[in-house]
Amino acid sequence: MSHRFPLALAAFFLLATAVSGAEAEAKRPPRPKPVVSPILEKDGKIIFQIKAPLAKEVVVTGQMIDGKLELTRDEAGLWSGALDSVAPGIYEYSFTIDGVKMIDPGNPQLKPQRSPNTSILYLPGDHLYDFKDVPHGTVHYHGYESAPIQRFREMQVYTPPGYEKGEGDYPLLVLQHGHSDGFATWVAHGKAHWILDNLIAAGKAEPMIVLMLDGHPIPDSYGDGRSAANTEELRRDLLEAALPMVEKLYRVKPGRENRAIAGLSMGGLHALTIGLNSLDTFSAIGAFSAAVPETAAVDTALSDATATNAKLRLLWIACGKGDFLLEENEKLTALLKEKTVTHEWHLTEGDHSWPVWRGYLSDFVPRLFR
Repeated sequence: MSHRFPLALAAFFLLATAVSGAEAEAKRPPRPKPVVSPILEKDGKIIFQIKAPLAKEVVVTGQMIDGKLELTRDEAGLWSGALDSVAPGIYEYSFTIDGVKMIDPGNPQLKPQRSPNTSILYLPGDHLYDFKDVPHGTVHYHGYESAPIQRFREMQVYTPPGYEKGEGDYPLLVLQHGHSDGFATWVAHGKAHWILDNLIAAGKAEPMIVLMLDGHPIPDSYGDGRSAANTEELRRDLLEAALPMVEKLYRVKPGRENRAIAGLSMGGLHALTIGLNSLDTFSAIGAFSAAVPETAAVDTALSDATATNAKLRLLWIACGKGDFLLEENEKLTALLKEKTVTHEWHLTEGDHSWPVWRGYLSDFVPRLFR
């Protein structure tokens, strides 16, 4: 009996606690429903909404909108507006509330940026950057302490379909982002991994490993995308820390003929500067709407075209007709022609934006390692 009494008492207190908790839960006000945005209706309509009771004006701007979409407010302070239809694609958009540009808080799909203010609207279609029923690779995350520059660094590494089950080695592409973005942007918004998956599945590209580094090793370099000091720190981190680590952790084919480097905008400047000064490491360079380095920064490659051409399998440069960096790129290609450095120049439609850069990656990758 002495043992049963404590057990019965304990059971009583547990029951009382459970009843008390249930009563408290019943009295608790219901949790407000989250504001989900955007809402995709079956008829193709897309509704944007945000709760902002004190706001005086709310608009949506983005790549799928000509101008801006003005939202209207209901009595509860919920602002909403709709687009009748949007063609399949990947779009950037933002809310602006009383003059302040911001993300859509109802949408977890964000563009990785230094100062995040852009959300992503992805409407699947039949593009090379869409997720398709093909074998898929893997995107790996690495954080590491970079000994040569004594900073914490982050990167992503793509391995092609079948890598985990295979035994062979693969060539490697270093792929760099632009000034406002980060190491995760080529995957989250550029869909580089799906582009590679689809090209490889179609037999249009060699299976390869892709290394994507943070292009701002100096934290306060944001705001100065042409910083020589930032480019130099990136070069040291890439060649002395990141690349050796990837070669140790992954099955990377040896030899410069199995290395390429490419990038967009600021990343194009990095690719040109680091690549042209490291031709014992890289045999192919891609510059997408590049911020062009100073001539002195690549003078070694320009001053000896014979040696440069002997080592460089591919120097691929592209820019859109509506890009604000077009004039710089035209001057660069004229200089390369004058110095007799072999290169490809692709003048395309488009401006300084991700739809253009996805296309450039799709055209550049099939040229590599063949």
